Amino acid sequence: MAGIVRRSFDSADETRPFEDGKGRLDLLTDVRGPVGRAVFEPGWQWTKHVKPIAGTDSCRAAHVGYVVSGRMKVVMDDGETEEFGPGDFMQVEPGHDAWVLDDEPCVVLDWAGFGDYAKPA
Repeated sequence: MAGIVRRSFDSADETRPFEDGKGRLDLLTDVRGPVGRAVFEPGWQWTKHVKPIAGTDSCRAAHVGYVVSGRMKVVMDDGETEEFGPGDFMQVEPGHDAWVLDDEPCVVLDWAGFGDYAKPA
């Protein structure tokens, strides 16, 4: 194993597009597991653009991540809400919907929940 590894999401191991061209998930995978960069385009919403892929009523992934740019609102199944923006650390448990706020893509890095995210059921 190398002491230093440099990789780019622009040359991801796998890319999973969202429905209607509303973004994508780029995954890098190593022995420690996957790390993902998601680009959520304006107008993206989990229920519209990932639910048809996942086949669940709400997002079942637990996310631990960092918002690089853009803004996103997350609503838990129990009604709890939070908005995230550039520089925010996010931790979100399974059972939620989410959507992009404003007219800028929302870019999120996630090192916990993207391994099976937007993967056909």
